[in-house]
This record gives sequence, C-alpha cells and structure tokens, in this order.
Amino acid sequence: MAEGVTFCSSCGSRTANPAGGPAAPANAPPPPLDYKVEGDNLQIARIKLRPGQEMYAEAGKMVYKTSNIEWQTRMSGESLGQKLMGVLRRTVTGESLFLTYFRALNGQGEVGFAGDYPGRLQPIMLAPGQTVLVQRDSFICAETSVEFTIQFTKRLGAGFFGGEGFILEKFTGPGTVFIHGGGDFIHFDLAAGEVLQVDTGCIVAFDESVDYDIQLAGGIKTAIFGGEGLFLATLRGPGKAIVQTMTLNKLRRELGGGRRGGNERSGFGAITDLFGSED
Repeated sequence: MAEGVTFCSSCGSRTANPAGGPAAPANAPPPPLDYKVEGDNLQIARIKLRPGQEMYAEAGKMVYKTSNIEWQTRMSGESLGQKLMGVLRRTVTGESLFLTYFRALNGQGEVGFAGDYPGRLQPIMLAPGQTVLVQRDSFICAETSVEFTIQFTKRLGAGFFGGEGFILEKFTGPGTVFIHGGGDFIHFDLAAGEVLQVDTGCIVAFDESVDYDIQLAGGIKTAIFGGEGLFLATLRGPGKAIVQTMTLNKLRRELGGGRRGGNERSGFGAITDLFGSED
C-alpha cells in the first residue's frame, strides 16, 4: 500500500494509525462510514471518503463527486471466476454488467448518490456475517467490505406471485449498504412467529432470518374486487423488515392514467395476477 494510506482499499479496515503506529488486527471492523442523507422525497446520500476508503455503486447512481475522488467502472471480483460469476449474477438480476468504484486519492473527498425516482434512501449497517435481502433494483451503493451476491426465493409460489420475482439481492457485512425505494419507508421488527401481510411488490428489504412466502388475499370476492390482487406477500419473524408505500409500477400506472378509482383494480385485472406480479 502507498505510504501514508491508513485504510485498506479492499475492505476499508484501518491498517495503521496516522503516526505510523502498529497495524490493527486483521479482523478489526472497518471504521464507521462518514455519511449524511439529505432531502425529503428525492433524497441523496452524501458520503465522505478518507484516503484509501472505497465504495462501489450501481451504474448511473452518482450525482456528484469532488475532484480527488477517483472512479473506475469494472467487474466485481478479483479472479476471473469471480468476475464471471459477477456478470452472471448481474445478468439474472437485470442490472448493468459493471459496478462503479469510487476511492479518495488524497485528503478527504465526497461523493453523492441518489435513486432514479421519488422515494427514500435507507442506510443499513451490517455487522460481520450479518445478511440482508433486498428487492431487485433497490441497490444504490455500499462499502467494498460488503459482499454482494444473489439469493433465489425458496418457494415457487413466492417467486411467481410475491412481487419480488425469483431473485433477491443479498448483502453480507461488515459495512454499510444504501438502498432506495418508492414513497416512504415503514420499519417493522417482527417477533418470532409474528406474521406481516404486505401488498405484493411493497417489500423493500428484510433480514435473512425472516421467512418470505405468499398467501391468498381472502375469499374469491375479496381477491377479485378488493383492489389488492389474488395474493399477499407474507413475512414471518423473527427479524427486521422494510416496506415501501409506493412501488415504481404503481407510480407508472397512476401517471399513465390507465385506470380510475385510486388503487382499485377490475376483476379481470386481479385475475391477470396469476400470470404476472405488480413489480
């Protein structure tokens, strides 16, 4: 590493104190990320990077950066096998094939990230080994110490009708990851066995310990004319979950003026849920 650099560019861990003292233990947690989330319904994450600190982000999420922040677009992973797995992972999730990496070259730099439509930004601080599952298209940026993989839904029905598809994005700590969703966020801390029923497509993120499934919305009349479709997504504790109040698909539908009566769907529209979900 370059002389005077005190943070590892790969994991963000402190390697020595500024005076050149002894290196920190190899398993020492990374230093806290210096960031601030600003705004109301068009939020931005303003992140300050120390020399050697590095972030990676989804392509196109950067809003600004200071001139001493170096950025480079590359495939994730060190070896050729890891890079190929990264391409496969991002292909099945529908994301761009590359991630953009940001690192401060000298002195403290700043970079800002935001989502693509009105909503909220949520930083999630992960302890070593802690995992959170996130809906597709929610990822904004993360520290390079955070591992980014995918996870398939465990149940066929949840994949078809749960609103999140068969692929979930999986992030494992240590470090901080930023996600984005529509409208406002509602946070739940589910006790063991506690069940939360959610409109399909409104789930943003949940702990790996939370069981994710679907169930029928109710009777035939409620399912067809109740305005929520035939199925509800279910989350069973223990663990934390985040729900969004507006999905991108709902926003498109309202702006397009394709239907009337608020969130009401026709009976035929509810039946078509059998062949596709909202998001």
